[in-house]
Amino acid sequence: MSANYENFNTLRQPVITEKSHTASGDSNQYTFRVASDATKQQIKAAIEAVFEVDVTKVQVINVPGKEKRRGAHTGRRPGYRKAMIRLAEGQTLEVAEEV
Repeated sequence: MSANYENFNTLRQPVITEKSHTASGDSNQYTFRVASDATKQQIKAAIEAVFEVDVTKVQVINVPGKEKRRGAHTGRRPGYRKAMIRLAEGQTLEVAEEV
């Protein structure tokens, strides 16, 4: 399967934190920020097309935006959607290995 524009529009960026880096080594699980309207099926298809791997499980979390203050003014940071992808046994993604 070849990657197209929709696949790259679905995947926004990898999430590189200490927790996600530990999960990538222990349970072969990787975390990405994804489009807010992306479904699990779209995320799975995008990962398989872009990185040419087999996805066994997709979990999605809607992270709410935080309220921030600067003096007397209050504002709200935007929320985002995060997907945790589990790959088939023996497969890895190089995007998260470089950090």
